[in-house]
Amino acid sequence: MNPVPSVTRGFDIAEFEQRTAVVQKCMQAENLDVLLFTTEPEVRYYSGFHTQFWQSPTRPWFLLVPLAGKPVAVIPGIGEACMRRTWVDDIRCWSSPHPDDDGVQLLVSTVIELAGKSGRIGMMKGRESSLRMPLNDYDEMCSGLRHCEFVDATRLVQSKRQIKSAAEIAKIAAACAASGFAFDDVPAIISVGDTERQIFQQFKHQCLKYGADDVSYLVGAAGHEGYDDIISPPSDRQTASGDILILDTGCVVDGYFCDYDRNYALGHVDAATAEAYRVTHAAIDAALEFIRPGVTCADIYGCMQSVLCPSGDGAMNNVGRLGHGLGMQLTESPSITAFDQTKMISGMVMTLEPGLPYGDGKIMVHEENIVIQEDGAKLLSKRASSEILIV
Repeated sequence: MNPVPSVTRGFDIAEFEQRTAVVQKCMQAENLDVLLFTTEPEVRYYSGFHTQFWQSPTRPWFLLVPLAGKPVAVIPGIGEACMRRTWVDDIRCWSSPHPDDDGVQLLVSTVIELAGKSGRIGMMKGRESSLRMPLNDYDEMCSGLRHCEFVDATRLVQSKRQIKSAAEIAKIAAACAASGFAFDDVPAIISVGDTERQIFQQFKHQCLKYGADDVSYLVGAAGHEGYDDIISPPSDRQTASGDILILDTGCVVDGYFCDYDRNYALGHVDAATAEAYRVTHAAIDAALEFIRPGVTCADIYGCMQSVLCPSGDGAMNNVGRLGHGLGMQLTESPSITAFDQTKMISGMVMTLEPGLPYGDGKIMVHEENIVIQEDGAKLLSKRASSEILIV
């Protein structure tokens, strides 16, 4: 029997109605006539349009959220049937790819219909956003809407997506659970002498076995007495006694990610690595005790940094942050940095990810996933052992 709890696939229409109503209230306050989305997370968040076809860069996709009423989809015809299965009923299509006009004029006319010829159009322009349409097409769209004003709606949109519903949290928790059981199995499914590639394959198999839909993100490394790289794909290098192995995974359940890692010592652990592990583990313990609604990302950063570097003058790793938001994307806003003043609100899902440089260019990274509740932080990932596991 699969030990991971099942989740309801998709969302009730009421959830999409609520998401849209909330953002439309903010649009009214900021005098926006329409929101224009071109990227997968925002399109999916407000429509329910869920497909891996986004991996193809050939076609652009657009979703418009007007000041009142349901979103309007302006999409290539190949996606019409899939979009029809969402709550969106105004779907405008063209045949794509097109040699002359890949939906630009259809998009322009729809924007003018919803916002007027001189409307205020909100778009994602800031940090952790992208355009995902050809720049030539964007220029053509702007020319067709030259009397409109394009307004940065990044903060407005991200602040709403940061707070997860109970249904969203359940999907993230299920992804965490699938990964957790797979992490527990690592000592039984790998052996010293396995290649990194073999270990990755075995781990992915276990995640799928325990109910993950996909293991679309898995990075890590194994190095003698520590690792210096946490983002590379696996190599064919054979592991050896004395290696330190990290596996950092983003399993997916119904389009929602987990994102956390586990460290293992193969055969035995050297003293420096064992101590680096204890320090990063303690940094997360401190954060778990400290976090509550109202504290900022900068506050959390300071809390963990005080454990990582109690003297205040130690070297910091070059990762740049100690955690981030989590949801439909492996990493979302906000970031746990010294400068991010985003306040924690009940319903936010975050990662805690302290990293500690040590030894000769080595780094220890430890990560957990949490949800913010009224009384503090609740773990979604199964807490790692206080001492590094020896395989």
